[in-house]
Amino acid sequence: MGGERWSLGGMLAAAEDAAPVDSLDVVARALRERFGANEVSFLFTDLVGRQLVRVSEDDAARGGRSAERVPLAGSDYEKVLRAQRPLRVPGEGDKGRVIAPVTNRGDPIGLLEATLPALDDRLVEEIAEAAHALAYIVITDGRFTDLYHWGRRTTPTSLAAEIQHQLLPDAACCEAANLTFAATLMPADGIGGDTYDYALDRETLHVSITDAMGHDVDSALMATVLVAALRNARRAGAGIGEQARMAHHALLAHGREGLATGQLLRVSLDGSAVEVVNAGHPLPRLLRDGEVERVQLRADLPFGIDPPDGTDDPYRVQYLDLHPGDRLLLLTDGLEDRNASSVDLDGLLRDTRGQHPREVVQIITGAVAHACAGELQDDATVVCLDWFGPRPTRRHTAGGSRSTASGT
Repeated sequence: MGGERWSLGGMLAAAEDAAPVDSLDVVARALRERFGANEVSFLFTDLVGRQLVRVSEDDAARGGRSAERVPLAGSDYEKVLRAQRPLRVPGEGDKGRVIAPVTNRGDPIGLLEATLPALDDRLVEEIAEAAHALAYIVITDGRFTDLYHWGRRTTPTSLAAEIQHQLLPDAACCEAANLTFAATLMPADGIGGDTYDYALDRETLHVSITDAMGHDVDSALMATVLVAALRNARRAGAGIGEQARMAHHALLAHGREGLATGQLLRVSLDGSAVEVVNAGHPLPRLLRDGEVERVQLRADLPFGIDPPDGTDDPYRVQYLDLHPGDRLLLLTDGLEDRNASSVDLDGLLRDTRGQHPREVVQIITGAVAHACAGELQDDATVVCLDWFGPRPTRRHTAGGSRSTASGT
């Protein structure tokens, strides 16, 4: 960073030398030494995205067991999470707080908050850079400690929920030059077997959304077989038709005579093709030029059900025509079931067209939770994909905050 500006590389190196639970202390010490910060904390959202969990230096030293819970709705923290820009909060005299997003590739990991004796624009910028570095520290440390996993659990977690949570990708949001992906899963009281998954390669985005039959541990175990089979096939280089076939046979062999619906999506980043397999799953929505339509896909049998004619390859690869500026929404039937059916999904999709996908999925699941008075009969999962085209203009993802492609 040059001149007298502090070294983020030095902070990262110091964090690497520290024990995982001491990494926040390393960041706090660096901010105190450089800026005279007297209070430093890291805040991250709980599993359902309704509260923040504050971990200070002392909390980290105690293993996080006394971390403070902070309501998210209507707070300055919510503003920063939504805008993905640092916020300067004035205090007495020259004192004030800085709240900065801790974000990696569009995935909002949490927030860094620091109280300083004096504030100016340069300090805010440097605190924001420290927050960006903290994202890498938290991601790395998460492999070695349960601190952040524990802190996110503001309510008891059942065995089924533990299994389901571990099946999901580490990041619920991802930014790239030509697309933005975001997803969320709102579990029912009795886990309903929903999962989503994705992988972004050099040339391809792979997406899956699945819904295993049943509830609680049985559905979670079935979902485990299904997700593992899909990942195994994908990582072996299989096309989505073969991925579907392998998942189907895995459920037949190990799924306790269960079934699962699902959709697989394969997006070529050069814009040449968008392939889909639809295994008896609810139809996606497409938002284009302010209008919403259901994507009319042919429905093949759910995974785990043998076709009556004995066909060994029952899954057809279909094709979508995505245009730059399109928004595609995938969902599970928990968004269409009973009380949740009162939610106007098409209207919400139109009304949120100017918002980031990570906000869209939260708004939709929030509306479903409200319609069901917080008592979902089935899991509700939403995947939102914005497509900017193979050669987007004026598009950057610095900090992974907001789309700036033309036409959005």
